[in-house]
Amino acid sequence: MDPPMTMLIVATNGDEKLLFSDWGDDDETAVAEEKERKREGKYKYSIIVPTYNERLNIALIFYLMIGVMMALKKLSSNCRTCMLLRARAKKLGLGTAYIHGLKHATGDFVVIMDADLSHHPKYLPSSIKKRLEKNASIVTCTRYVKGGGVHRWNLMRKLTSRRANVLAQTLLWPDVSDLTRSFMLYKKSVLEDMISSCVSKCCVFQMEMIVRATRKGYHIEEVPITFVDRVFGTSKLEGSEIVEYLKGLVYLLLTT
Repeated sequence: MDPPMTMLIVATNGDEKLLFSDWGDDDETAVAEEKERKREGKYKYSIIVPTYNERLNIALIFYLMIGVMMALKKLSSNCRTCMLLRARAKKLGLGTAYIHGLKHATGDFVVIMDADLSHHPKYLPSSIKKRLEKNASIVTCTRYVKGGGVHRWNLMRKLTSRRANVLAQTLLWPDVSDLTRSFMLYKKSVLEDMISSCVSKCCVFQMEMIVRATRKGYHIEEVPITFVDRVFGTSKLEGSEIVEYLKGLVYLLLTT
């Protein structure tokens, strides 16, 4: 059964305001619909999109997201949307963004993805389909399986990404093909468990989550995606983040 979608998009940039909602006219309606959904055994999905200085990309990714949801509405009349932007005075790290986003996520399953358009929303249906077919706790979108890849990267960036991933694979043996991306679908209870288990708050956070998930024996599936370089803005990868990545690898090697 294809699930209804109630998507909550939480960002960490811009003024805090409710952008769009079709939750119904009153709380009683929402409560009644929630009870009916649970009786029918349907699932609800939330999406967390951490951002930092992504003003040029926010509107476009929301537009693309709504396009995907309109397609999914053809599968379910119960597809609803709620979008929220939350302001941050400074960059707080991915881990902090996930923690804050999870507080607002009401879905049974949670998708996390980047706001720079490198993670296209068109892959959401295939991720959901894989979860339904395999009853997976986690579905990770990967560049490094058949059907996946990267687009608009120069040779140096491709080599850097590959080397970082190969190094992590060699040291950690995570049983997943792509450790350096953050486009994933989690069962909400699993994501809550992973976040509570993780120490990292920076670029290593998503890698720590997936590594600890494999150690705990959660059922993980993969779907191929083509990673496309950002359309607007510049990459936030800095020398300090490379150092943090290497420190994170050593930490995970010693603690997992």
